Amino acid sequence: MSLGSRIWLDSDLDSAEISEWPIGQVASFSRRCPGKASANEDGALIVALDESRAVLAVADGCGGMNAGADASKITLETLKQYVLRGRTHTGSLRVEILDGIEAANSKVLKLGVGAATTLAIVEIHADKVRPYHIGDSQIVMVGQRGKVKLATPAHSPVGYAVEAGVLSESDAMVHEDRHIVSNVVGIRDCHIEVGMRLKMAKRDTLVLATDGIFDNLQVDEVCGIVRKGPLADVAGRLITETNRRVESPTGDSPSKPDDATFLVFRR
Repeated sequence: MSLGSRIWLDSDLDSAEISEWPIGQVASFSRRCPGKASANEDGALIVALDESRAVLAVADGCGGMNAGADASKITLETLKQYVLRGRTHTGSLRVEILDGIEAANSKVLKLGVGAATTLAIVEIHADKVRPYHIGDSQIVMVGQRGKVKLATPAHSPVGYAVEAGVLSESDAMVHEDRHIVSNVVGIRDCHIEVGMRLKMAKRDTLVLATDGIFDNLQVDEVCGIVRKGPLADVAGRLITETNRRVESPTGDSPSKPDDATFLVFRR
């Protein structure tokens, strides 16, 4: 039987929520873009199946109006349904996750309105983690001393240029094409990037976040904020710094008002 699950859809939180499970501790946050009247198109999901297995996910709906919110909602709810099937065994959830993504992609396509969403997932199994992602919501894992052990690339022309070393991350943050995403849930040629299983040390910190975070803070800035300190304090600093960039833009720092969502996990 699963220990529990939580899903955040169209949320507008002022502060992070902290969840405690035997597998670890998670700080969850999702808020609507400041001044925005329409729905928060971001969403987040946590499913803890037992004392050693959990799945974390964030999604960022695109397509405008309610279509983006519908896409992220369908995707996270479908993923949850498939992950819960893993209650019948004690092994990897890779099959359930991949089947859930494929089912979600089919459902979003059937909306027939051009809806789409990004998706970033981490499967946790004891001290091992495996990332799965589609689009430009990103996953980062950092050690207490600041070593970046995982940073997923954005599936976008700008993201691919950074990965190839053609463009620096600082230049990418202000690139005019940064908003273009080339791979999303909701298209027929959607592809899932599956990472290798990585060991997560007890003092490592794992972050899944939408571009409302990563379009305002560079990866090394996020890592510097989250790498040490109590999780509630870490989450508070991440929210404060993101809000500061959005609300008080300066010429030398990126600033992009957007829905913003993150999950920060420690074993």
